[in-house]
Amino acid sequence: MAELNRREFLDGATRTSAASVAATTLYLGTQPALAKTANEKVTLGFLGVGGRGSSLLRGFLQRDDVEVAWLCDPDSRRNANLSESVREATGKTPQRVQDYRRVLDDPSVDAVVVATPDHWHSPLTVFACQAGKDVYVEKPLSHNIWEGRKAVEAARKYNRVVQVGTQNRSGDYNLQAIDYITSGKLGRIPLVKVCNLKPGGPYRAPAEQPVPPEVDYNLWLGPAQQQAFSEGHFHNNWHYYWEYSGGDMANDGVHQLDLARWVIGKAFPESAYCHGGNFAFDEDDNETPDTQTATYNFGDMQLIYEQIGYGDTIRKTDNGVRNSDMFPYWLQNSTRIELYGTEGLMLLGRHGGGWQVFTKTHQRKPQVVEQHYGRMPNAEHFGNFIDCIRTRKTPNADVEEGHQSAVLVHLANISYRLGGRQLNFDAETETFTGDAEANQYLRREQRQEFAIPDVV
Repeated sequence: MAELNRREFLDGATRTSAASVAATTLYLGTQPALAKTANEKVTLGFLGVGGRGSSLLRGFLQRDDVEVAWLCDPDSRRNANLSESVREATGKTPQRVQDYRRVLDDPSVDAVVVATPDHWHSPLTVFACQAGKDVYVEKPLSHNIWEGRKAVEAARKYNRVVQVGTQNRSGDYNLQAIDYITSGKLGRIPLVKVCNLKPGGPYRAPAEQPVPPEVDYNLWLGPAQQQAFSEGHFHNNWHYYWEYSGGDMANDGVHQLDLARWVIGKAFPESAYCHGGNFAFDEDDNETPDTQTATYNFGDMQLIYEQIGYGDTIRKTDNGVRNSDMFPYWLQNSTRIELYGTEGLMLLGRHGGGWQVFTKTHQRKPQVVEQHYGRMPNAEHFGNFIDCIRTRKTPNADVEEGHQSAVLVHLANISYRLGGRQLNFDAETETFTGDAEANQYLRREQRQEFAIPDVV
């Protein structure tokens, strides 16, 4: 990474990608960090400093009430000059390490920011809670259903604030959408459609190669099963493999699923089924599907999720729309949510984009009866996390909400991997009714050195 001056560093907060991090230890009995007073800075450690991790770092450094003490990544090449960039921006140089245990062992650290591949999200959340740290963890909360529940249990047992990086929950325009829906103006809502329709191309797995000397690959793999090293099982390509991820539904679609679930006031569905495949390309090594549709039954309504990962005709809401009084061109918007009410149709955008409510056309022209512009709520989400560290209140994207939304991803992917059969979900036990094969997917085999214990 080239050297950045203060302005370049702090202005670079919009990059997206994923990062990585490292190993495990149990921290049972560690004294929890105390609530901070209004005049005390919150000390943060960052676990994963790749694209997403460095973006989060820039976002938090926009605040004057935080201090960054640690940067951690098992690949020491990742943004190698980031510590110096932080020093130039803040006057203080954070320590740079590969092993996250160094960060959790530091009693001065109040909270950690987890921006790793998905397979590390729940383990690091659990271990950080055990170490008495509050946690900001990127979405999805979990690699599987069992681990997500363990993250919730750890947060509750150790009285930790855990904010999931589903920042839509800090967006004022989404609260306005909820107010509109709960007022009854949209009528009953029997059907919701959630879109994750993104460009993409074929993935070809690179050849195996020696582990670079700057990489602690054992720490990067963590709880995942041992794999030969290649750039495929690393950095930006890990989301193509079930061992680390749930595909783009986990990588991106969970944002829309979480927002949709929130505005309609639902938790777990009664049942789900999912179909799809890799249909777009003749040669593709992607284990996860490029085309995917899932249907969730909530008893009094259905939610349908649609995903593609090919072509270039449908795009995400751009920053020009997110940060101004504009609405997306909904027809070709990748990440829209459609709420089909008996009294109107609401189109809702994530991460800004706002919402509009349409009634029947008049003289072939659309009729908008209510609308609200949106803004990207990153700063509000970070601020809510820091405020909750001080007050010990429940954050906007609490760990339980993150768990429930991640479960939607896992239900769909389990059904897909079992040939698309319907799965009946018991919300009390978080297991599948009468389906032993599906229940085998509730958790994974963990490498013992990095395993979440049954009792957190």
